[in-house]
Amino acid sequence: MRLHNLRRLVWFSGGVLALTLGLVGVFLPLLPTTPFVILAAACFAQSSPRLHDWLLRHPVFGPAIRNWRDHRAIPPRAKMAAVLAMAAAFGLSLWMRLPTWVLLAQGAVLLIAGGWIVTRPSGPARV
Repeated sequence: MRLHNLRRLVWFSGGVLALTLGLVGVFLPLLPTTPFVILAAACFAQSSPRLHDWLLRHPVFGPAIRNWRDHRAIPPRAKMAAVLAMAAAFGLSLWMRLPTWVLLAQGAVLLIAGGWIVTRPSGPARV
């Protein structure tokens, strides 16, 4: 197999995996949908223009992908959903009485990730 074809296969496989996780996230509140769909679009941009274009035109996923691509922005509703999912995951960890070191590590990662998400622009700059 040529190196070019192998690269396309790896990007395509990553896109399929990311899109699958994103679709599962539609039904599981602790798994975020938007980041996986954006990742899938990036992978398909490298491997399958047809699937990339389909995602960009999709009525549900397309606007979030274009907003991220064009403005590196996350809509306020998506930010809220992400932060709530992180809080729920941490709450579940507390409820499960995980070891303190696990809670500290998880809390640190979630705070950093949540801080990054919250500080992204919410949309295109208004003129």
